[in-house]
Amino acid sequence: MTTIAILGAGMAGFGAAHRLHSAGLPSIVYEKMLYHGGHTASYTFDGGFTFDDGPHISFTANERIKTLFAESVKHEYRTIQAKVNNYWRGHWIKHPVQCNLHGLPKELLITIISDFVQAQSLPPTNISTYKDWLLAAYGKTFAETFPMEYGLKNHTTSAENITTDWLGPRMYRPTLDELLRGALSPTTPDVHYVTEFRYPLRHGFVSFLNLFLNHTELRVDHELVGLDPKARSLRFANGSEPTYDYVISSIPLPELVPMIRGVPRDVIQAATRLACTGVVMVNIGVNRADLIDAHWSYFYDPDISFTRISTPHMQSPHNVPSGAGSLQAEIYFSKKYRPLDRPVKAYIDPVLHDLRRCGVLRESDRILFQDARLVPYANVIFDLDRPAALATVRGYLEDIGVITCGRYGEWGHHWTDESFISGENAAQTILDRSPSDA
Repeated sequence: MTTIAILGAGMAGFGAAHRLHSAGLPSIVYEKMLYHGGHTASYTFDGGFTFDDGPHISFTANERIKTLFAESVKHEYRTIQAKVNNYWRGHWIKHPVQCNLHGLPKELLITIISDFVQAQSLPPTNISTYKDWLLAAYGKTFAETFPMEYGLKNHTTSAENITTDWLGPRMYRPTLDELLRGALSPTTPDVHYVTEFRYPLRHGFVSFLNLFLNHTELRVDHELVGLDPKARSLRFANGSEPTYDYVISSIPLPELVPMIRGVPRDVIQAATRLACTGVVMVNIGVNRADLIDAHWSYFYDPDISFTRISTPHMQSPHNVPSGAGSLQAEIYFSKKYRPLDRPVKAYIDPVLHDLRRCGVLRESDRILFQDARLVPYANVIFDLDRPAALATVRGYLEDIGVITCGRYGEWGHHWTDESFISGENAAQTILDRSPSDA
């Protein structure tokens, strides 16, 4: 029987396992943690507070994935109209900012509109960086005041060091009419790419993986420490050394590459040039639910410690005890550009302080729960080093028969459904090979 090993029990790993199961092939999923979920793991703490590793939601338009996720929670999910806003220097602004400038200082509005008109009248220019794109799309004043400030907090490096490969629908480009209407009126149409999303009723976002636990053999507490492509063997920290016929990996490339026996030096060096952000999640439970009327909010001010906050209690009432509310704040860092400057727990007090500064928390609020978690892999940084380094790494892995998938295996900006499908595609690579290749 063909032995197919899948490394990583997140969305991509279970996507691969599901596709193989559908074709009648067994697989073994190895996970270094004591639980499954990967980047989409969920945690329930004493007191009844549930938090995900980030504000995960399912807004896929793919009907097949919608059906699978619904079946995974036995159709016990909520369909929610997304509410998203922004905070800038005391102003709460509907998302996206570029379509909702009403209420901002008059002189700033005049300059933003003037620069926007001028940018639209310029002849097309070569767009090679995110900064180039922002200037061409919005004009200098808006670009420098909003997305460049937010981008530095989020990506940990400046816009001139980032490519445009990650953009997709993420940055809305308004017409002049939309810009003007948003500047003159407090009411505007919704144009954000997420208008509606689904979330499990109970036990957090990881519940969307429930169905697939029966589609594979899951072995937790298996931290990979070695991979021999010639012997087709794996070595785990617990002493286990299984062999494989095929291997699919969603392990972050900078971690995977050094564990491979005989890997060339230039591939190791390329892997070190692949950058990503990590994130400190500060999770807060509060004795009231009317905290903020948004599912997530973006914060532009450099002196606000967090980049984004979300409200897990608004995703499901079962994420909190009765009558309580919850907040999750994200502070981004990266080994390459902005290393952590304090112990993880030391971020809690600055977050609480800034939540009060912004008016999200009141001085009278009673904090029922507080915790901080370090998530070492958050978002891939699409810096200028990425394209060449990624080509070198993935080319080598393809040569030695290691099939990669998911956000950290493909080193891309995958949403959850895209990660799941990436895993399915990795499994399909195996299915497409002739029996003589096994």
